[in-house]
Amino acid sequence: MAKGTSKNAKVKDAKAAAESKVWTKVIKAVRSPKSGAYTFKEAIVHKDKVQEYMNQK
Repeated sequence: MAKGTSKNAKVKDAKAAAESKVWTKVIKAVRSPKSGAYTFKEAIVHKDKVQEYMNQK
């Protein structure tokens, strides 16, 4: 017998799925001033703020 899901659980999951689509994982390569090697900074940023994050120093 299959496990049933309630209507409230489906609505909650749909809202969470819709909200999660506005966030983006951004990976930025940053050069170390001491060694010259690259390191990578990762962040979860709202899709409207990606350019602001990339322009930060």
